Amino acid sequence: MDPLLVADYGCMVGENPLWHPIEKKLYWVDIPAGRMYRFDPITGRSEVFFSAPVTGGFTFQKDGSLLLFMEKGAIGILRDNRLDLIYESLPGEEDSRFNDVIADPLGGVYCGTMPSKDHLASLYHLGKDGKISKVVQNVHLSNGIAFSRDQKTMYYVDSPIRTVYRFDYDKDMGKLSNQSVFTVTPEDEGVPDGMTVDAMGYVWVAKWDGGCVVRYTPEGAEERRIEFSAARCASLSFGGEDYGDIYMTAAGGENKEIYGAGAGGLFKVDMRGCEIYGVPEYMSDVRP
Repeated sequence: MDPLLVADYGCMVGENPLWHPIEKKLYWVDIPAGRMYRFDPITGRSEVFFSAPVTGGFTFQKDGSLLLFMEKGAIGILRDNRLDLIYESLPGEEDSRFNDVIADPLGGVYCGTMPSKDHLASLYHLGKDGKISKVVQNVHLSNGIAFSRDQKTMYYVDSPIRTVYRFDYDKDMGKLSNQSVFTVTPEDEGVPDGMTVDAMGYVWVAKWDGGCVVRYTPEGAEERRIEFSAARCASLSFGGEDYGDIYMTAAGGENKEIYGAGAGGLFKVDMRGCEIYGVPEYMSDVRP
């Protein structure tokens, strides 16, 4: 489980690693720079393929486009290097930005925001019809989101209070209910950030200022952890032809002396020797 640094652009906040199942490449973004990257594990080459406004996250759409979630609550569709906005901003989010997002099993998107000096953060849901609604309020900082393999549970991170929650998820109606605590990160182990769920239903969480990713059992007990040469582990996702690789994005590339030699980089960890695999993430199908 030795992490391999496969790309290093010195990202300030490297986030949203996402495996493209058709292109067989790993995509990610540097949030404040708005730069979007992709890595080809066959050639070992990576590239910047688009520069957008400040971008918190994105999803792959079923029609081949990308759905971008940006500053001020803006949402846009990126196709053929052209960005068309669905929303220029959202009321109340003009001084904020989107953070982690995830496509849901029905083709919509759960998308969280950052807090501002005037208000706390929120979790929104963007429907396939392009209509957006607020589903969770008074969040300290909306972060990682993931679904259980049986689609009955949605996991959700509120970073400043170091808590991973779980909701009952009605996959037929796309509704959340019965919020409860899944796990709380100890004060001296950083804060939970991005997350994913593997094929066995175990939950993986990246630890910002914790220098690691942690695997939890479905009951919330720590099962293992992987250490990285980057203090600010921001997010992770499975990829590779058989989803046997973990890709982890790190932040802090502007100061490697403080945040580690791998700060701001993209790491790959081969999990096949442990017989741990991921599954494809859902694609959005938003057509406003």
